[in-house]
Amino acid sequence: MKPGFLSKNPSVLVFLLVLAAFTLGVTLMSEAYGAGVVSTSFVKTLGKTLCLCLIAIAMDLIWGYTGILSLGHFAFFGLGGYMIGMWLMYARTREIVLGSQGALPPTPQELQDAIATQIFGVVGTSELPAIWSFAGSLPAQLALVVLVPGLLALIFGWLAFRSRVTGVYLSILTQAMTLALSLYLFQNESGLRGNNGLSGLQNIPGVAADQDHLSIWFLWASAGMLAAGYMLAAFVTSGKFGSVMRGIRDDEARVRFLGYSVESYKLFIFTLTAVIAAIAGALYYPQAGIINPGEMAPIASIYLAVWVAIGGRGRLYGAVVGAAFVSLVSTWFTGGRAPDLNLGFYTVKWVDWWQVLLGLSFVLVTLLAPKGLAGLVDLVQGLRHPNRGGDPMGPGDGSLREEEAVE
Repeated sequence: MKPGFLSKNPSVLVFLLVLAAFTLGVTLMSEAYGAGVVSTSFVKTLGKTLCLCLIAIAMDLIWGYTGILSLGHFAFFGLGGYMIGMWLMYARTREIVLGSQGALPPTPQELQDAIATQIFGVVGTSELPAIWSFAGSLPAQLALVVLVPGLLALIFGWLAFRSRVTGVYLSILTQAMTLALSLYLFQNESGLRGNNGLSGLQNIPGVAADQDHLSIWFLWASAGMLAAGYMLAAFVTSGKFGSVMRGIRDDEARVRFLGYSVESYKLFIFTLTAVIAAIAGALYYPQAGIINPGEMAPIASIYLAVWVAIGGRGRLYGAVVGAAFVSLVSTWFTGGRAPDLNLGFYTVKWVDWWQVLLGLSFVLVTLLAPKGLAGLVDLVQGLRHPNRGGDPMGPGDGSLREEEAVE
């Protein structure tokens, strides 16, 4: 009988069990369904952290497994947030406008004009841009969460990979794409409220639920999508496709010489990871409550690479550990919870020095522990004697064993 996917990838089952236990534990300790030990604000922080873990998996697929250091994946993350944010803001504003009307209901045109004035009055206009044509339809905006970032990645990737741009030049191109998109969205003419961004995204229109329950629901959705993304990534990297990905990372010229269409593999992974990043963003920003162009600045994509490097690139669980570790530690430092360090001649305020500490951590991990936090797993496994069944077929300790020869 041919072994199943989970039996061939036991680490996936372990990850799913840990994620399920974590989600259940937070639920039972939440203010909505449990003892109230974990506050609603911290539940939101944990939900956003799971979304960051999902985009870290996407980054690990494109960088750790395929060798493409993309510095633009947070642009796709932000686009996913903008797409769902348009519906959230439109539907919420629609409820507000209808609730403020008198006994005589407004005509469809009057309703649309009132919604447009409410949303875009802050940027000096009262017209609804064409890109908001589907903002009133949840199914349409959910489709755009996937289609817009996916199409952008497909076009950009086709142009870049067709020209065989590689290495640092490709990284610069992806960063330039992110910067150009961010600068465009800062303009009021972009149709997405410029620097003001989209706000009030923390409520689901038409759903009568408080933030205590909504935070748990988003935590469940984030955990479920992280589980699905992890299994998809494990499936992609475990078979022949994954072997080709690693081959492209290690020796692209040889893989091309063997007859594989390297550009097609790269384009598929680039587009797939862009879609994964967009889905993560669509779950992240309703929990954050606001999105603006500053979220898509190139520095955010650099942070993403740092998370994966600290966790251990080339390992899916390493990307998750790295993103979760840096996100939670960053929240602790920047939230004012870390006590100031008095050196006598100078007081270190971690709110100001956290980014320096993060950069230093990246340098130290790169130089001293290139496998990242995931390398601790290797350290533990190295302390155990490998179970190599059967009698040795040669004189040396490293000689082939009978059961290995059968396999």
